[in-house]
Amino acid sequence: MYMNYTITDTIRVPPANISGNLKNTLLKQAKEVYEGIMDEDIGVIVAITSIGNIGDGKIVPGDGAAYYETDVGMITYKPQVHELVEGEITDVTEFGAFIKTGPLEGLIHVSQIMDDYINYDAKLPGFVGKETKRKLTVKDVVKSRIVTVSLKGTISSSKIGLTMRQEGLGKEEWAKLAEKNKKKTATKSPAEAKKNDKKDGKKEAKK
Repeated sequence: MYMNYTITDTIRVPPANISGNLKNTLLKQAKEVYEGIMDEDIGVIVAITSIGNIGDGKIVPGDGAAYYETDVGMITYKPQVHELVEGEITDVTEFGAFIKTGPLEGLIHVSQIMDDYINYDAKLPGFVGKETKRKLTVKDVVKSRIVTVSLKGTISSSKIGLTMRQEGLGKEEWAKLAEKNKKKTATKSPAEAKKNDKKDGKKEAKK
């Protein structure tokens, strides 16, 4: 999820940038220092949004730059277990699909893509459900739920695990199809429902 944070830190202003609007200069310097950094406590720093109180500048002998203690406002992204996210499938491999969620990329393992036996089709490339015929390919927009989070020191070393097997997850058309099938089942007569149950029982016995 996205959060607003304010931290107090000391920002270095090079000699060439000391003149001019100090707040704008500090904002620019803070953007260069912080944006895109992963912090295990607050997540990925997505954007620096503001500069608050500015203390007196200090000069370090032999440096020439000025150092200012200031409040830095920022937007961060930290994924949470059980959080519902929506994103685009960026890559598909035999072991699963990758989804872009905020500034991070997560993996939907092949066992968590859908509640159906699925085959990997290298020509798509993507996955196809055996019974439902549902397809999952690159650039599909899907809803998924975060099940594991492991944030390390960098974005590339951090890992997110997701699932789409729960009801209402996956592609939007999957949810619409499931709802349509529910309505069909609900409108069947008791005799038809009983007949279908017997058929399903026979199928299970043959397995």
